[in-house]
Amino acid sequence: MRTGIVMTARPGLERLAARAEELGFSSFWVYDTPMVHGDPFVSLALCAESTSRIRLGIGVTSPALRSAPAAAAALSSLNALAPGRIICGVGTGNTARRTLGMRPAKTAELESFTAALQDLTAGRETAYREGTRTRSVRFLHAGGYVNVEDPVEFVVAAFGPKVAAVAGRLGTGLISFALHAPAVWSALGHARRSAAQAAGNSEKTHAYLISSLYVLADGEDRYGDEVKDAMGHIAVSALILAVENPAFRASLTPEEAGAVDRLLQLRGTTATDPDRHHTLYRNYLGRLTTEDRDLVVPSLVDTFGLVGTKDRIRQQIDALEQSGVDELVIQPVVDPEAEMAELARLLLP
Repeated sequence: MRTGIVMTARPGLERLAARAEELGFSSFWVYDTPMVHGDPFVSLALCAESTSRIRLGIGVTSPALRSAPAAAAALSSLNALAPGRIICGVGTGNTARRTLGMRPAKTAELESFTAALQDLTAGRETAYREGTRTRSVRFLHAGGYVNVEDPVEFVVAAFGPKVAAVAGRLGTGLISFALHAPAVWSALGHARRSAAQAAGNSEKTHAYLISSLYVLADGEDRYGDEVKDAMGHIAVSALILAVENPAFRASLTPEEAGAVDRLLQLRGTTATDPDRHHTLYRNYLGRLTTEDRDLVVPSLVDTFGLVGTKDRIRQQIDALEQSGVDELVIQPVVDPEAEMAELARLLLP
């Protein structure tokens, strides 16, 4: 299985992208969460100038963040800097929207937005709508400004079969976050393939899993502080999702639900506070703080991290690969350079 790196957008990220390429990673991704991190297109432009081979990904943008023409211009500008190396993940904007105190986009909006991006970045005309007004749009001066010749790879962010089917209808790949159950990936792949076949689309797409990984030393505590520091950012993001999504919270164990309550207390907010986004997403996907370590209960480690001995992790990765995952994308959060070097030693040929 291929291995990539994902980071939060910030100054200096291009140095880490260059190091990731030097180590042999397949891709380098940047999150798109405007009110929490820096701008991914700015960061990836610098990364494009600092690298020559590694693929560069947006993980993920949303129709609720940018219009299709603006997003297409950004993507095609990156494609001019790094021809054929750009991957665009597209989702409903679950986190990016909630950090604004807003709801994610609807699946139909996700589908039409992605289709418009596919058209525009390939130099085709597409329908652009604002309210009741619709017009055909295209790049008017592509040469020298943007690259619409080399293909941009698109992947749709999916956690269930409904959105996986969107990927199939559009002929895109899949991307998901902390989804470690092979059976779920098999189901997503089946939904995508069925929709692709019905639409007459190619099966040659890729599936990416964004996750965390920690290899235990002999006798090391599976639930110790070092493990929590490596994967706790994802565990806390799951607790935040439980605040925002009552159905997800209902699926949690009593211990996990207790961690949700403690999270709200630490942030000084409630699940019904309309301004909870001001504090709930503090340090989102950043290195775990000492006070947040106690939120990462054992079952969250088991569910949201790839944690185990080297042999056990290899078994997990093999199972995910057999279920359809092509690339594992890891976020290093404690010491990115050191962690990337260790990941390369463990996972790369």
